[in-house]
Amino acid sequence: MGSSARPANSSNPPTQHAEDVYSVAQGNTPPIGIEPVSASWRRSATEHGVDPLNREAPRILLPNEVKDFREPLDELIFSAQEEIDRLYRVVREAGYTVLFCDGAGVAVEHRGDNADASRFRYWGTWLGGMWSEAIEGTNGIGTCIAEERPITVHRGQHFRSRHIDLSCSGAPIFDVDGRLMAVLDVSAIDPQLSEGAHALTGALTATAARAMTGRFFRDRFRREWIVAVSPLEDGEPEMLFAVDGDQRIVGANRAARNSLLLDDQRLRTGVSLWTLFERDPTLFRRKDTVDFATRLIIAGSDETWPALATPPQSTLGARNPMSAALHTRPRVNIVASLERSAPAPQARGGLPPGAMRRVREYVDAHLGESMDLAELAAVAGLSVFHFARQFKQSAGITPHHYLVQRRVERAQDMLARTDLALSEIAVAAGFSDQSHLARHFRQMLGTTPREFRWSQR
Repeated sequence: MGSSARPANSSNPPTQHAEDVYSVAQGNTPPIGIEPVSASWRRSATEHGVDPLNREAPRILLPNEVKDFREPLDELIFSAQEEIDRLYRVVREAGYTVLFCDGAGVAVEHRGDNADASRFRYWGTWLGGMWSEAIEGTNGIGTCIAEERPITVHRGQHFRSRHIDLSCSGAPIFDVDGRLMAVLDVSAIDPQLSEGAHALTGALTATAARAMTGRFFRDRFRREWIVAVSPLEDGEPEMLFAVDGDQRIVGANRAARNSLLLDDQRLRTGVSLWTLFERDPTLFRRKDTVDFATRLIIAGSDETWPALATPPQSTLGARNPMSAALHTRPRVNIVASLERSAPAPQARGGLPPGAMRRVREYVDAHLGESMDLAELAAVAGLSVFHFARQFKQSAGITPHHYLVQRRVERAQDMLARTDLALSEIAVAAGFSDQSHLARHFRQMLGTTPREFRWSQR
């Protein structure tokens, strides 16, 4: 591997920027400041074949074309209006536009200064702009879609040299099944204004996107109880559960799914809330019509976790727009402020070696099957939440991340040793389908399963 101590500089001439791009694509050490987007640079060059020296402006769709992309998101966009407007009020003074994009990177809703519309359109940061990574290379919208995480791409971190004066922060919005549904982005075209603001825009955008995700979840499950559990670690999103009249979990947001290895199959089968927490017979008998704070005792322990319970919206309230808006409003700040009681003492060294070995062996033996956190915790002989923390302390990653990693490794082995179809390998490795495999494979290895197979032949 080569090395480079020279920082990436947005004032570099286009040819120097392109040399940096191709150097990173070949596996050399990224320039200073490029490491957060280096995997995207490699994808853009090797997987998508984007030319960093291409000077063409991004395509802007016509209004009738935007309509076709927007319609599937109408419900989400309607529910997100308050957060979009609030975010724009904060960032407009720094010369930013707000773009609301679909899962293909098309801007289907926007906020911006109409006086500067022609300039924003020139740069592509306007309604109808197309910002997939496959078309434009590394950028705040396309890279957010590819990696399903909040990201700020500032000036010289962009793939195309044409874009090195832009600054954009994108954050994912997930549907009620935990799948990426849209991207919220703020973009600036004036480098002098964005230079002092870009460090804050990422956090603002991520907070707004998280609020939109929570509002959409609450609206979809407004007929169920919503239980919001304080995150396992500071900075992580809240876990949201939708609980029916039989106290079964019928919906779980992405944070809950990832933390507890819940998937569509298990939720369809029916998972009792009391498999995770000690049964509280009074919780769902309360006659409150508004939120109330409560504490849930983790199953098999004395540890309690703060939670906020929201009763189902009444049929009468559903007819009142004001009541409906109050019912679905995000509670991110409220949940984060709930006091957490001191956790029960835990071993400093994480899982004992024997328990860790049993868990690894169990995962490998059942990799092609659906697994949840309760199963793995039982193998280790711990409660669900103690297991999640101690596993991360031992392995350095969450159980969910470890499971995905092992499935990708299984897929790698099968791609190199067999001629099975990608769809067969996906199922055998424990992924729901071929696209599920491809998404995680690319996120983890920076290439597609097909390209990896070719490289092994």
